[in-house]
Amino acid sequence: MVKVVTVYTSNSCSYCKVLKMYLEARGITYKEKNINDNNEYMLELVNRNIMSVPVIIIDDNVVIGFKKDEIEKLLS
Repeated sequence: MVKVVTVYTSNSCSYCKVLKMYLEARGITYKEKNINDNNEYMLELVNRNIMSVPVIIIDDNVVIGFKKDEIEKLLS
């Protein structure tokens, strides 16, 4: 089953870069929403009461931060 993966990032976030490298190494296709590129992306996070990145949404599951074990569990 294909998972829908969305990643919220910012240009200055080192964990965001690590998360993207991790997903790419695993061959996971994702949609990136960089909050520096579009204010709407930041508003989407604020509406969820999230004030930090990276945020990864796998189907309807939200993970704040690069929590490898939790992400792997949701991707399997």
